[in-house]
Amino acid sequence: MGYSSRYHVASLIAVFLALAIGILLGAALGGDTLSDTRRNLEKSLAGNLEDAHERADQLNTELGQANEFAGRVYPVLVRNQLRGRRIGVVALGELPGDVSNAIEEALEATGARLVAVGVVREPVDSRALAGDLSKTRFANVARDADTQAEFGVGVGRQLVRGGKLLDRVRSQVFSRASGNFGTLDGVIVVRNQPQKMGPVQRATAGRIESALMDGITATRAPAVGVESSTAEASSVSFFQESDISSVDNVDLVAGRLAAVFALLGAEGSFGVKGSADRLLPDLLPPRR
Repeated sequence: MGYSSRYHVASLIAVFLALAIGILLGAALGGDTLSDTRRNLEKSLAGNLEDAHERADQLNTELGQANEFAGRVYPVLVRNQLRGRRIGVVALGELPGDVSNAIEEALEATGARLVAVGVVREPVDSRALAGDLSKTRFANVARDADTQAEFGVGVGRQLVRGGKLLDRVRSQVFSRASGNFGTLDGVIVVRNQPQKMGPVQRATAGRIESALMDGITATRAPAVGVESSTAEASSVSFFQESDISSVDNVDLVAGRLAAVFALLGAEGSFGVKGSADRLLPDLLPPRR
């Protein structure tokens, strides 16, 4: 589906390049002795352009048919597969609108309930955290790397299971959040770090991110990291290091299908990028 549109674009670029070359050659070729050559070249380019238009129309038709097919089949494959399950979304840094919309579309027919969405604040406001935690074992969270890691694991675990630590620091951990974390049956992770962070800020954010993932995976709740096929910087390697499944094309129907089955327990790196193991997991039998 995504490939057809790319071939369409590539074909048009090739034609326009050929036309540009033809124009340059036409300007360079002079005299009556070369007029036949120029006419033949113009005729050939015109034919190429007509062929490209026909091919583009064909590709657009095929793409439309493929999208229609996928749109009709997808709900059948995922209907009630996650019925009654409480799903939370944890975004590290930022939550792009297209990814948020894709997640909602992925879950729509599954019977799952999207009960919580939280965007983890980056850069981390470690001083504010230290203030909230001044009378706890995490009081040194602003300066000590081990404390930051321990704190991150605790918060990650409580994102899934709930707990007093998360309740205490919710306003500092999240730049924005809705719903209620705790008692989750699955977690969808998005990672999109802000570009404008210094080395120390980036190191702190990375340390807490990794610890959060350790806490989430320690609960054994199914988790999957997702991104769009057009993401400028891929986070698949981060998801792999965190030992969770990943989907690099959640904006496409195949990616949404892979995300749902990852929440059902499918393991691997799915998608269309070089880091993917394969496009789709083995489709599990429908729920009875």
